[in-house]
Amino acid sequence: MPTIVKTEWGTWKAVIRKTGFPLTIKTFRLKRDAEDWARTIEDEMVRGMFIKRAPSERMTFDTAMKRYLLEVTPTKRPFTQQGEKQRAVALTVHFGKYALAGITSELIASYRDNRLAGEDRARDGKARPRAANTVRLELALLGHLFTVATKEWGISLAVNPVLNVRRPAPGAGRNRRLAEAEEAKLLKAVDAHSNPMLRWIVRIAIETGMRSSEIATLQRSQVDVKRRVVRLIETKNTLPRTVPLTREATKLFREALANPLRPEGTELVFFGEPGRDDKRRPYNFNKVWLDIKARMGLKDLRFHDLRHEAVSRFVEAGLSDQEVSAISGHKSMQMLKRYTHLRAEDLVGRLDGTLLPKRKLG
Repeated sequence: MPTIVKTEWGTWKAVIRKTGFPLTIKTFRLKRDAEDWARTIEDEMVRGMFIKRAPSERMTFDTAMKRYLLEVTPTKRPFTQQGEKQRAVALTVHFGKYALAGITSELIASYRDNRLAGEDRARDGKARPRAANTVRLELALLGHLFTVATKEWGISLAVNPVLNVRRPAPGAGRNRRLAEAEEAKLLKAVDAHSNPMLRWIVRIAIETGMRSSEIATLQRSQVDVKRRVVRLIETKNTLPRTVPLTREATKLFREALANPLRPEGTELVFFGEPGRDDKRRPYNFNKVWLDIKARMGLKDLRFHDLRHEAVSRFVEAGLSDQEVSAISGHKSMQMLKRYTHLRAEDLVGRLDGTLLPKRKLG
């Protein structure tokens, strides 16, 4: 039987001692509430459904997220770390003061709907909806935090509340291709930039289909211009791959490796200025890229669209799905299809040459 005692402050403490279970204590304002709680907990112990709720009731989401960013996020790749830190801000603003035990599926669903509607960042009285994938990634981070808390931190919860929340449907893949005039204008602008590394990076992206992070973090030892390959170790899907180089890409890498401004001892192919710790990190070209896009009237063009363009050109050149996948690093053919938006006009000639002659009637 539980013990119900009155404290010196006038509250009521319920104490449950049961063989095989931890000492469980909770304080209430009313004696009736203490008795009801004690009966419920004892019943859960008898039925094998007991969950120690105290840790999840004491730990706030703000505390949990800080611990996650300190212990879990650093084990992930740099690009993922940066994204999680950004997503954690919005999640903490919404859930920060809640105890983990108090975050329900209903609260999470409300968060999802508000974020998708974009009412928290209205401009001129009009909401600015967020992309479905933005919210999907936030919910993924939230769900993993609860998983880590229950499996590794000793936080007992009946269920991960994120599992009962419907995720936003992923948006359609982008279908942004570079028009010939756009490409000429873009390349002319990057060629004219004072830092030649921008020229090499943009052109290499179009030639190879490598991601921005893959290009920026390249070490000289990964580039073999003699064999015309680049060996990628850190990739988005965690699998290393070897990227073959076109003649143009090989030429660009030769120029980049021979950069006369490269400081002695710097292994990065595309290097930035030393930080406060005197360490050189990859060349951060994002700001100048955005400025050039705006000046050229190409604001809707993303750097990742250059990867779309490269992969689509591989397909148009006649490479098989398996060959393209080996170059691009896509794990599934379904994902690859999102990047291979072929120009209909480029297929007309091939159709004319491959269609079988019509059968004669009669």
